[in-house]
Amino acid sequence: MESPSNARYDVATYPPQLKSVPIARRRVTRLVADWGHREFAADAALVTSELVTNALLHGCLKDRLFRLEVILTGTVLRIAVTDPKGERRPSLRADAGEDQFGRGLAIVQALAVRWDVEELTVGKTVWAELDLGVEL
Repeated sequence: MESPSNARYDVATYPPQLKSVPIARRRVTRLVADWGHREFAADAALVTSELVTNALLHGCLKDRLFRLEVILTGTVLRIAVTDPKGERRPSLRADAGEDQFGRGLAIVQALAVRWDVEELTVGKTVWAELDLGVEL
């Protein structure tokens, strides 16, 4: 992802608790609106919810914070969640049918132009990019 001088960046850490999901979602909603892309706030919030929830369910350890980064570069909004469990790599599941769980990455894939996982020395980062279409 390129880094022009008009890039916007935000980072926050959260405890591995369910209450972190709505807090992170609200933060991203506010950032996207403040950065001039209010019409993409709902999609960004949903992607954030799914990535954070996946981190909580599959990547967090007790008493270890996870990190949320939001980067706006030109017309691309990247939402990245870093957790401490690198060995638990997310993957897209087949249709979940009536299952309550298992749709998170399918939702991310439907909303994002691309997503991936970066392995780190300790942990991993799962990121998704939304194409906002026009640069402000």
